[in-house]
Amino acid sequence: MDSVRASVLQSFIMSGTRIEVRRGKNESSMALIRRFTRKAQGLGIVREVRGRRYHERSRSKNVGHKRALIFQKRRAQYIELVKLGKIDPEARKNARKGARK
Repeated sequence: MDSVRASVLQSFIMSGTRIEVRRGKNESSMALIRRFTRKAQGLGIVREVRGRRYHERSRSKNVGHKRALIFQKRRAQYIELVKLGKIDPEARKNARKGARK
């Protein structure tokens, strides 16, 4: 922190926003950092970065459509097996309830 000089600019570049804080003659390094932090919070940069932290990319329409088609195909196969008597839907419901206990 002692290497910070009066003529040095502290800058932070995030998403096109630049914050500059000039150190005063009798200002300590901690006061400079505190002013910088307050300025960053005022511009909402901290909130924005925290919001991006766990951001997940949304699925494309094609991926969602493919998943829906797969679900429809599986559902149709299940209904067909129920009609043929190969699957008992009541047994499946009871098996699920028993697994939760």
